[in-house]
Amino acid sequence: MDENRENPESHETPDARPDEPDGRPALTLQLTVDCADPRRLVPFWAEALRYVPEPPPEGHASWRAYWAAIGVPEEELGDGAGDLPESLVDPAGVGPRVWFQQVPEPKTGKNRLHLDLKVGGGRAVPLAVRRARVDGEVARLTALGATVLYAMDEPDGMDYYAVVLQDPEGNEFCVV
Repeated sequence: MDENRENPESHETPDARPDEPDGRPALTLQLTVDCADPRRLVPFWAEALRYVPEPPPEGHASWRAYWAAIGVPEEELGDGAGDLPESLVDPAGVGPRVWFQQVPEPKTGKNRLHLDLKVGGGRAVPLAVRRARVDGEVARLTALGATVLYAMDEPDGMDYYAVVLQDPEGNEFCVV
């Protein structure tokens, strides 16, 4: 791990999954988004993903209090780290946890991994309906602070429509 990155949350979060029957350790998936300001991205992505900010473990007023209770040294925590939620969870318990990790370096290039927010319904839905669904979601997300980069619209025989956007810190994602 880059020693300039603060990472208290990634090494100690309460995961209550038992090991696999074959003895392998339990595996959970977490998406980690490097960012300059988690407090800016958490509200945006909570609305975009229809997730909720992850509450601190029971008995703790904040994530910072939880980390202190499990022995994370204060020098590993940045100013304000854990005072407000920096992670999101799917209220239905189906999707992965998303953690917004504050890092000192700025974003410098295109994402190598991005999220697709799939609202169109797939090819079983007529293209005009998919386009209207995608455009409606794009309008909702731009009102939250996203920026449209471009539409992927291939009229020459392609039955496809998507819009590429950026979140408030410039991370690309698609609405499909």
